[in-house]
Amino acid sequence: MKFWPFFVTLLTLFSRPCAADVTGLPIPRFVSLRSNQINLRTGPGMRYPVEWVYMKSDLPVEITAEFENWRRIKDWDGKEGWVHQHMLSGRRTIRLNEDALLLRAPAKGALPVAKAEAGVIGKLEMCPDHVNFCKVDLQGFEGWLPKKILWGVYPDEIYE
Repeated sequence: MKFWPFFVTLLTLFSRPCAADVTGLPIPRFVSLRSNQINLRTGPGMRYPVEWVYMKSDLPVEITAEFENWRRIKDWDGKEGWVHQHMLSGRRTIRLNEDALLLRAPAKGALPVAKAEAGVIGKLEMCPDHVNFCKVDLQGFEGWLPKKILWGVYPDEIYE
């Protein structure tokens, strides 16, 4: 029974509610990766092994839990792990789930600005409440895309 106190400590650490007990910000929420090389760890601390390394900044990720200075994140592919809070930015970005036309206005049938391919990363500018479109900036091309094809924004989210 040497491991009993250790097990109780672990159980206490990970059975705490995940809801906004560190920052007071809502969980889950979307953020983006701050730099070009970010280690995704199996647990909240430097002693945990690196499971994956992200090699591109601005990728959108979803924070699903907080523990001290660590955030558990999930990416568009479903991969989850822990990163230090300094590796994340509050700047909102999106990833296209499928090929799409970037439109001049938030309406079906609007004139296209550009064609964008699945996997493109862009800056989220706004998602008004009266339409199911979001205004985005895709590498300097601004326009509107249907919210349902974007990873990095919730279906019912209003972002201004």
